[in-house]
Amino acid sequence: MATDLCPILINGEWRQATAYDSFVAENPATGKPLKVAYPKSEWDDIEAAVVAASEAAVQMQELDPQKIADFLTAYADEIEAHAAEICELASIETGYPVKPRLQDVELPRTTGQLRQAARAAVDPSWRLPTVDQEANIASILEPVGPVVVCGPNNFPLAFNGIAGGDFAAAIAAGNPVIAKAHSSHPGTCRVLAECAQQALTVTGMPKGTVQLFFGIRRADGERLVRDSRVGAAAFTGSRTAGMALKASADSVGKPIYLEMSSVNPVVILPGALEERGDEVLDELVTSALMGTGQFCTNPGIVFLVAGSTTNAFLDRLAARYDEQPCGTLLSKGTQEGLVAGIEALKRAGAEVVCGNRPAAREGYAWSNTLLRVSGERFMADPEVLQTEAFGNATLAVIADDVAQLAALIGCCEGNLTGCIYSAKDGRDDPSYPSVAKALRPLVGRLLNDKMPTGVAVSPAMNHGGPFPATGHPHFTAVGIPAALRRFTRLACYDNVRPERLPDMLRCYMNING
Repeated sequence: MATDLCPILINGEWRQATAYDSFVAENPATGKPLKVAYPKSEWDDIEAAVVAASEAAVQMQELDPQKIADFLTAYADEIEAHAAEICELASIETGYPVKPRLQDVELPRTTGQLRQAARAAVDPSWRLPTVDQEANIASILEPVGPVVVCGPNNFPLAFNGIAGGDFAAAIAAGNPVIAKAHSSHPGTCRVLAECAQQALTVTGMPKGTVQLFFGIRRADGERLVRDSRVGAAAFTGSRTAGMALKASADSVGKPIYLEMSSVNPVVILPGALEERGDEVLDELVTSALMGTGQFCTNPGIVFLVAGSTTNAFLDRLAARYDEQPCGTLLSKGTQEGLVAGIEALKRAGAEVVCGNRPAAREGYAWSNTLLRVSGERFMADPEVLQTEAFGNATLAVIADDVAQLAALIGCCEGNLTGCIYSAKDGRDDPSYPSVAKALRPLVGRLLNDKMPTGVAVSPAMNHGGPFPATGHPHFTAVGIPAALRRFTRLACYDNVRPERLPDMLRCYMNING
């Protein structure tokens, strides 16, 4: 084990971990290891973080919400001040280009979320204050306590455990965060944590408001999310890891908010293909191969209706996939998972149309892959044929006719998104209701004539959905203020004297008479 390990951030200080092992990240574009070693912590480190977060949670209850808002704003400022360093390191660790992906898109989204969260921190309306004056009962959403946040590999900034949407929501709701760095981009997490620490110092926030560790045993991760001192947890990643954490949290009734797998079905009705097939093709190629397909909203399954137009469309799609360069996959594990997913689809009866071979380049990469399967075969084994091949792979499911589409969609699991393309001249309108009726209950966000990849940071956004896309269909990971409510509890005050009520509730009562 390496002896010169990157320190962890515990209770406002960078200190050496009590490590049982270490790891190094890799540059996925080359497949070569990077130089810095990061610790895998013993429970002693996690215990220290939980103790510090518990103390910070008590202190944060007494803070003016403006102070929390000031921290979030200062943190956004610090990130922008170190944008070049952050984006360069994130590019090395993920293979994503600095421009436009990281510097022009993801970093502004990250700082924008933090500033939106800052504005929400001082707004009591989203906390749903409710007063029954006749009964002298009042209620409001209050912080739940320390929140454990585990971010994914595919968004090193906007969904990072120590800077992304879950982090911003938990802090704005008044909770400290214990963040786990992702092993694919630990250096990026470290620099972000340094920015957070500076913002904490400048704004005088409690030391344990933000803490970071790099690695942990699986058993200790499960122990952490069920710890009695932890208020809630948020996880974005694989279904296997998410379900293990959920089982642990559920065993003691702890809230845990999961974003796991989603294949995001896209239904292309015949009229849309006839009317503007080339336009739909361009949109599908762009969406499916964006970021090498490593988006949780990637269109992994496309439903079409059999016919010569569909066959021609798939031929052109395969040609485009062959023409497009193969992007970098995030890690060796990502490539192995993609290949395993494709193999599972093949075993269930899917036919490879193009791709499914190693890319002719260094690093972690796989050829853009298109598969197809009949509607009859899909209905015979829908669970396996919805295996998530996370990356640049797409499965086309070919229905016998329009009438079969609703039955095929009815076999689908819960997803983050679902999309229906239809003709603008109305020729698909008779088919739309049955398809939409089947799809609507299965997705968090329903789209028309638009690919699902983009997720706007809007108050109206639902980045959630039925299981197994998430652990609970009622909540969203994107969209302020709704995302903040996950990290609160409903607190009721019955016959409590007005001067003893929380400030936000008293202010609401004064404003509303």
